[in-house]
Amino acid sequence: SQGSIPAECRPGVQALAFTAWRNLGRAQALRTHLVEKKPQPMVDALLCTALALIWREGQAAYPAHTLVSQATEAAKAMAPTQVAAGFVNGVLRRFLREQAACVAATDRSEVATHNHSNWWLKRLKADHPEQWQAIAAANNLPAPLVLRFLEGFEPNVIDFITSVASKNEVTASKSRWQRVGQQAYALHPPRAVEGIAGFAEGHFLVQDAAAQLAVPLMLQSLDCTQPLRVLDACAAPGGKTAQVLSMAPKAQVVALDVSEARMPRMQANLQRLSPGDSHRTQVQVGDACEPARWWNGELFDAILIDAPCSASGIVRRQPDVRWIRRESDVEALTQTQRKMLDALWPLLKPGGVLVYCTCSVFKVEGHHQAQAFQSRHSNALRLTAPGQLLPRHAQPDDAFTHNLPCDHDGFYFARFQKQA
Repeated sequence: SQGSIPAECRPGVQALAFTAWRNLGRAQALRTHLVEKKPQPMVDALLCTALALIWREGQAAYPAHTLVSQATEAAKAMAPTQVAAGFVNGVLRRFLREQAACVAATDRSEVATHNHSNWWLKRLKADHPEQWQAIAAANNLPAPLVLRFLEGFEPNVIDFITSVASKNEVTASKSRWQRVGQQAYALHPPRAVEGIAGFAEGHFLVQDAAAQLAVPLMLQSLDCTQPLRVLDACAAPGGKTAQVLSMAPKAQVVALDVSEARMPRMQANLQRLSPGDSHRTQVQVGDACEPARWWNGELFDAILIDAPCSASGIVRRQPDVRWIRRESDVEALTQTQRKMLDALWPLLKPGGVLVYCTCSVFKVEGHHQAQAFQSRHSNALRLTAPGQLLPRHAQPDDAFTHNLPCDHDGFYFARFQKQA
């Protein structure tokens, strides 16, 4: 757990863990090829982690002999794996001797070559038959750190970036800033955001370029110079609420989230990003599917539903999700999304705007969900929206013809106006 890892070691530990998740399909296939009988869970986890870190010749995080040695020492250090230390050492050494043949033998498995679970690949193929391989390839690359600068700060952004480089002694050869949106800049390679000048002062927040589209999309057909009542229905950790407050200076925002555990972080973010707007923000614990438990009866001018989903669009940032998520989870999440849409639609004023978005590339959580919602509600007028964005890494790719021309995660957006 993170709590047992010293703070100074966490970036390195996370980097190794993320590498292991991104190569887990190949690692499991290699373990199956090398070992007749699957080892007990702790030994299997250690062996697969080592194989995931070692299998890319010339691209491993550490020299092969170091990884073999450290994996063996790790086995000796844990009671459940002590008796298997020699076994782990032997399997890894055999892999190094027969590496080319082992990799070739596992190339027949799509789970190994694309490093995604089988059901995940099947769904990608069904939803995006022309782009599924490009999506999987993008998922296996790390994402940059993307910052959104607050409104009113962007004229000084170049000076700010220069000051970031000087204060952190980052040279051009070590760090590269790339504009990826109106107020969005990506930092390559990423680093701890707390160490960037201006974080504590609330000059920016971490938010992917695709996610930054949700609030402007919701507000673009409303008069932001007038008082507005806005519901951020899944508000934690608070970035979109802060975006509403900065773009609509007279808006009153109800920042709702079902998790009480997420409240302290959301309140801390809002205090950092919008310290003078606490009187315009009502932070509330509540289930968006059950408004009768928290709603005061006053209708909203705008509602943003950044709904809980499979997270299939942010695999670059959460590489474990493709392995720990089950296909049945997707079906359960789509039911939650449907309940949320139907429960919150009556809370919207006639003429008001509702934006539905998910960080997903699965159509059942995006296009199909939006179509079904419109068919259930005859007073829902479909407005223009980006629709489905697919994860793209660094440079534009012709495989993603409807995407933004920049690095971003996978997202889906739909926008509806309530007719009288």
